[in-house]
Amino acid sequence: MKFHYSEPDAEGVKIMDGSIDNLNIEELLFRDAVKISDADIGDHYKNKTVLVTGGGGSIGSELCRQIALLHPRKLIIFDVYENNAYDIEQELLCTFGSALDLEVVIGSVRDLSRLEAVFEKYRPQIVLHAAAHKHVPLMEKAPGEAIKNNVFGTLNCVECAERFGVDKFVLISTDKAVNPTSVMGATKRMCEMILQSRKMSKTCFSAVRFGNVLGSNGSVIPLFRKQIENGGPVTVTDKRITRYFMTIPEASQLVLQCGAMANSGDLFVLDMGKPVRIYDLAVKMIELSGLRPEIDIEIKEIGLRPGEKLYEELLIKGENLDKTENSLIFIERDTPFSKEDIEEKLEMLRNAVDSNDPSFAIEALKNTVPTYHPEVNHL
Repeated sequence: MKFHYSEPDAEGVKIMDGSIDNLNIEELLFRDAVKISDADIGDHYKNKTVLVTGGGGSIGSELCRQIALLHPRKLIIFDVYENNAYDIEQELLCTFGSALDLEVVIGSVRDLSRLEAVFEKYRPQIVLHAAAHKHVPLMEKAPGEAIKNNVFGTLNCVECAERFGVDKFVLISTDKAVNPTSVMGATKRMCEMILQSRKMSKTCFSAVRFGNVLGSNGSVIPLFRKQIENGGPVTVTDKRITRYFMTIPEASQLVLQCGAMANSGDLFVLDMGKPVRIYDLAVKMIELSGLRPEIDIEIKEIGLRPGEKLYEELLIKGENLDKTENSLIFIERDTPFSKEDIEEKLEMLRNAVDSNDPSFAIEALKNTVPTYHPEVNHL
């Protein structure tokens, strides 16, 4: 990764005529990358029909790449955004050709009848549910949309999985679901609660919770890259802010392994080491570009955004976790709500969404997700 500059102009301003190339994302982890062998998960997905919702997104598309390597009977990519779905379709066709039985289906998880048609036609044995609204500040402005897509989209997928005999269903969750202060985190926690309430279902429901994914759409890496290419400043919300990070391949391999080992109601978390200061991440990206932080490129604090925590909750709390066969993967012990309790909560959320009143939606989330505290002082 390197910059190319022209000579300073008359006012001493450096003009960029190049861009950042060949960024090694693993250099930004501040730890060794986790490697999971295909041998650990291959048999679980081989000759199975696998459906990936949100299959065109950052995590979803990498899940599709990994699954394609494991010789599934059929891979179904379900996504509402046709451009992303087309991109991953063409990539997989180019890589695997006729060796991969691939189907791309355009549709929204909010559309129950569309989902029912897809589940009835293809009868997936494994569902990896990655479709979601995930952008924290944007969801603060549109809590009703977050509830519709994240909560009721997940509910639709769960109900279809039960109705059409899915063997295993894995939800992609987030560390922001731990004592959430954001709408996005609260909706993801509600999704976890829905799955945990189905513990007695014939379908094995589980969730995988991990931190920020380096290089994913909307993450800091593409933002910092663009800001550095433009000559700065690189913006951080607060120089003290920290996050847990993992790479897209790590996240995808974790999901696949957890899906293989899951029992119904399991909530998996990953030991990702120590959290990383976003400021340190900015410094390292600038240095990897061959420039000097705060000299060639300014790092500017802009203040925390709505719903944003200064520190994410620790994912690994030994007294609340069970070990698995993988030393980096743990299962959080949590008392599930009953299906009846969940249905009452869902009814409150339905009424809130129907009202089209953002304050009503947030109040409903506070009443349905006990750990959600939007008024918490993030500092």
